[in-house]
Amino acid sequence: MAAQNPNSLNIDLPTVLIHRLPSFNFPIAARLFTHFHLLDPITSPPTSPALFHSIRALLCVGPTPVTSDTLNHLSSLQIVVGTSAGVDHIDLADCRRRNIAVTNAGTAFSEDAADYAVALLIGVLRRVSASDRYVRGGFWPVNGDYPLGFKLGAKRVGILGLGSIGSEVAKRLAAFGCSIAYFSRKKKASVSFPYYENAIDLAANSDVLIVCCALTDETQHIVSKDVMVALGKEGVIINVGRGPLVDEKQLVGFLVRGELGGAGLDVFENEPNVPKELCELDNVVLSPHCAVLTPESFEALQDVAIANLKAFFSNRPLDKAANGAHALALPVPFNLGSG
Repeated sequence: MAAQNPNSLNIDLPTVLIHRLPSFNFPIAARLFTHFHLLDPITSPPTSPALFHSIRALLCVGPTPVTSDTLNHLSSLQIVVGTSAGVDHIDLADCRRRNIAVTNAGTAFSEDAADYAVALLIGVLRRVSASDRYVRGGFWPVNGDYPLGFKLGAKRVGILGLGSIGSEVAKRLAAFGCSIAYFSRKKKASVSFPYYENAIDLAANSDVLIVCCALTDETQHIVSKDVMVALGKEGVIINVGRGPLVDEKQLVGFLVRGELGGAGLDVFENEPNVPKELCELDNVVLSPHCAVLTPESFEALQDVAIANLKAFFSNRPLDKAANGAHALALPVPFNLGSG
């Protein structure tokens, strides 16, 4: 991000406060500069703290926490425009109490996240990462052929959260010949896949469990010890949602003891710290929370963020965003991704 906001002197544009951690880059700033006066306290601290009390719109970059304390300093705030699919980093209850609208990335990340979930699954079943290490380490001419992997086609795949990401995952894996089932908050009338009323029953009838639901109080550790037992010794867990959706301590134990077939993990409970035991397992594929990060997804995200901010400052509805994505606004309760 540039050290100086190009429109810093253009007070005719609507003002948007950038809310980000110092370590977070801001790749969508360029296009926003054309439409809004961006105030980034990290690069250009305001000369008067009172300015914060006039801010009506906040752009939250990534999973930067929006806490009750944050909101206390923004007495005129009316909208939080999120740039991630999840909203667990935002105090939704306090936003609802203050009648502050909240939007997220809509479907901007859905296709890329789904692609990555499938890639992790293929990586685990076909042992792509482990085979790569085997070749690079010079073991092939010494030890001979690497152990066989497993076929993806015909696997029974259970999807936890058949929202925008989960639906894209289902579409891709159906093309591979997998059978799909799901668990969400409620059964979807428009979906023909088998529906299970809880995660344990879904796991018991699946070879693979793909986790892509939203993180809430109800879904924290939804992949519990009982779910892992139900999935079975050959079962595979893929997580492209949030780390705390899976009981990581239990997962590590199951994998180390050989009580699960493998795991593909893009997210973890205490990022960026990853349990060292996972790094030592060839049936585990690890990724640094980057499933949604592509130039194309950031372009789509810019469309969504700009559309929502323009709608807000024009007093238009927030329920529709660019590229067919739908931004969800409070005070209407929602739980993106878990259906």
